[in-house]
Amino acid sequence: MSDTPLFPEPDVALIPAPSVSASLPGGGTGFVIDAGTEIDAGEGTERVARWLRATVGAATGLPLAPHRDGGSRVLLRIAPSLEDELGSPEAYQLSADGYLIRIDGASEAGLFWGAQTFRQLLGPEAFRRAPVTGRTEWEVPAVTVRDAPRFHWRGLLLDVARHFMPKEGVLRYLDLMAAHKLNVFHFHLTDDQGWRIEIKRYPKLIETASWRARSKFGHRASPLWEEKPHGGYYTQDDIREIVAYAAERHITVVPEIDVPGHSQAAIAAYPELGNTDVIDTTALTVWDNWGIAANVLAPTDTTLRFYEGVFEEVLELFPAQFIHVGGDECRKEQWSESVTAKTRIADLSLADEDELQSWFIGHFDAWLAARGRRLIGWDEILEGGLAKGAAVSSWRGYGGGIAAARAGHDVVMCPEQYVYLDHRQAPGEDEPVPIGFVRTLEDVYRFEPVPDGLTEAEARHVLGTQANVWTEVLEDSARVDYQTFPRLAAFAEVAWSRLPAPAERDFAGFERRMTAHYARLDALGVAYRPPTGPRPWQKRPGVSGRPIEGSPPNK
Repeated sequence: MSDTPLFPEPDVALIPAPSVSASLPGGGTGFVIDAGTEIDAGEGTERVARWLRATVGAATGLPLAPHRDGGSRVLLRIAPSLEDELGSPEAYQLSADGYLIRIDGASEAGLFWGAQTFRQLLGPEAFRRAPVTGRTEWEVPAVTVRDAPRFHWRGLLLDVARHFMPKEGVLRYLDLMAAHKLNVFHFHLTDDQGWRIEIKRYPKLIETASWRARSKFGHRASPLWEEKPHGGYYTQDDIREIVAYAAERHITVVPEIDVPGHSQAAIAAYPELGNTDVIDTTALTVWDNWGIAANVLAPTDTTLRFYEGVFEEVLELFPAQFIHVGGDECRKEQWSESVTAKTRIADLSLADEDELQSWFIGHFDAWLAARGRRLIGWDEILEGGLAKGAAVSSWRGYGGGIAAARAGHDVVMCPEQYVYLDHRQAPGEDEPVPIGFVRTLEDVYRFEPVPDGLTEAEARHVLGTQANVWTEVLEDSARVDYQTFPRLAAFAEVAWSRLPAPAERDFAGFERRMTAHYARLDALGVAYRPPTGPRPWQKRPGVSGRPIEGSPPNK
């Protein structure tokens, strides 16, 4: 597949770009769906048929009834042989001609991605929730598409701890992910500034830790404050609904519960979790500023038992293989002053606080493994020794991921210099609350998840890639949309398509396809950044950011 050119004619403006898209041999008349078009759902395809009726059916106003006779139909089939042919259980093949459109998937997931392609072929109006055109017929061009993803892990992290996103917004983002063939939702649920998941045995996590008294507006250097409480949390039934909704869209939800750093909200609710021999933890509140709090978990048996209780409930809610434990940006000043921490270091014959953190992470790696799950954490978990069996989210550039892959550990590449979508999209003063490096749409399109220097065996440890959306300066869903789109479309193509080397990628062709894709985003109600720059209401004049000049380091 890697040698097959992208987009032989016709250019049907699909995003992400499929491996093969071509006119049917001898031309063809295309496929028209109308009130008489039925869905012929083979065994194992019923959920995809239901999704088509709920989305395409709602947008077109057509019933798409179950197949009863020999008329116009959409044929859905599971074809396991496609996995061998195209190299992935998520492979699909679509062909449209005359009175039949056929979508075959190597699995139900592959079939679902084929259905997403079918929706794109119908045009932007197919992305609305109700008909607006009065059309009675919808045409799909006479094409065949054969496609499969490059990476198994095609992820999006959404930080709901800094600024809470209500459940409906999360469900909307799952739909947006599915429309771009992304399949891993990294749900960042806890941090210093808020705890967002109900844990029944520890009710103070929602009573106390789920809200803060006020919020910094803009970067932490900003003098501005929003002087009102901010908070929210998901009940366990909310979580079950989100996980089920994601599963219908073949998206795996990976929860993140941060330990041992980024934990001030939890300590504010349960002061015994903190380093009580160093500070008065009973005086702590949920943090109202951004950055990295000094208040971290104490390395005690009490803390371990507490978080084992948290993870027991988390495992009941999330069936994902991976559980993310954070492990990043753990400040160790309090451990350096703590007699309890020093005693633990001595009792375990550890060298220093870095190895103490490694012990802490290793405890939960073994605990999760004993329950059939796998730990994944940010690349700081490499410090002091990488926990056996752990996987790494490489965020501080490529270095952590390279080291982990060479040591035989699985890696998700998400370097902040390239795919942190809270970073600004252009230079200049119009970008709202400018953070980090300039990462344009083209920069994201030329991101390469597998760095040079890995052997073929080491490269196989790169499970895939992930774009991260941190929300310190994203105060509402419109700001999240602005930072995320359209760059998530470019990222989705990087994660799915078998693109050439970065310098050889056809960004001009991608931009041409984006012209059609912007219309899809409009129909979906996405408040994206226009190619010409922010609209007046998308700006944040006078709100401080933290821009970093120059090109990001390539490491």
